[in-house]
Amino acid sequence: MEYRQVVAVTGLSGLYQLMSTKTDGAIVRNLVDNSNKFISARVHHITPLESIEIYTTSEQNARLHEVFETIMQDDAAVLALNQKKDDKAARALFGQILPEFDTERVYTSDIKKVYKWYEILKNANLLNFDYLKAEPIEINTTLTKEDETEIVAEVAEKPKKKATKKAAADTTEATDNN
Repeated sequence: MEYRQVVAVTGLSGLYQLMSTKTDGAIVRNLVDNSNKFISARVHHITPLESIEIYTTSEQNARLHEVFETIMQDDAAVLALNQKKDDKAARALFGQILPEFDTERVYTSDIKKVYKWYEILKNANLLNFDYLKAEPIEINTTLTKEDETEIVAEVAEKPKKKATKKAAADTTEATDNN
């Protein structure tokens, strides 16, 4: 399992692995107790952790995995704070982790959720974000003259489809009526 498969589900605490999707919901596995559960799309909203960002006062928001990487450098304070209910200490520590976070739009409950998610991901050994740092592969979309002539030749060689019996009957009827 990888970080890209981890999702948060509205109305449910904790983190989940997205196992399968269906038209009316999804099947997820709890990362803490490994229980499987069907999540109805009518009741719950599923958000991949990969897409979550933290509001900052700078022009760009901080991606959640970047915050986790900063926490990984010294996570003893975060893990100790998860055992307490100290809102001021949670905000002060988050200010050290991400100094430019927007204090008006990032609530204490959000900060505590980040700490709790970090602990869950650490226990599940899912704090590897190397694939997110990899540079995107550049795809060459320009065609050479040789490629163009090869494609045109392939299209010209393909035989036309035979008309179906119904389509042939419809055209015969149309010509008979005239």
